Amino acid sequence: MAIIHRADLSPTKPEILHSFLSDRSWGDGGEITVLGAYRFDDPTGEVGVECHLVQAGDSVFHLPLTYRAAPLDDAEDAFVGTMQHSVLGERFVYDGLGDEVAIDCFARALAGEQQQAELDVYDGETLVEHRPQSVLLHLETDEGEEAPSLTALMEDGEPFTVARTVGGLDGAVRLVATWSGEHAGSGVVASC
Repeated sequence: MAIIHRADLSPTKPEILHSFLSDRSWGDGGEITVLGAYRFDDPTGEVGVECHLVQAGDSVFHLPLTYRAAPLDDAEDAFVGTMQHSVLGERFVYDGLGDEVAIDCFARALAGEQQQAELDVYDGETLVEHRPQSVLLHLETDEGEEAPSLTALMEDGEPFTVARTVGGLDGAVRLVATWSGEHAGSGVVASC
């Protein structure tokens, strides 16, 4: 379960996402529409793992981010920026594809051993809302295929891919995201 605090953020998440997308060679510096997000729980409870779906032009980008209380060692290339969180203080934001905590979450999800996090919203110490998911994840496998073992993905190094853009990734085992609203859609966000 992801614990979300009612808080003010500076810069806001849309501002962080726009900056992140604008600063990357594969990105888009134009206007963005945030389609939704999903979270994974870090088993240690230390790192926030949130994956955003953002439309820019004709592309839907998949932007996994991690939020940390302190800088991540040797991860300058993955650094996105800092944000002030009115409850948690300064947060260091990283590209999730450069953070092993997020990569391990995707490995567990593709092995069928981790689901997206439930979203509980707190005001101080009080639970005020169980937030509905804006993006739903499910695991798909081709007929006759099975999800790989977690050992194969994490220890044996069986390759898997996490998408930067939604729409071009395929594989025998797929993590599929579905979102609703004005720009409803679905697509593969990770596969092996």
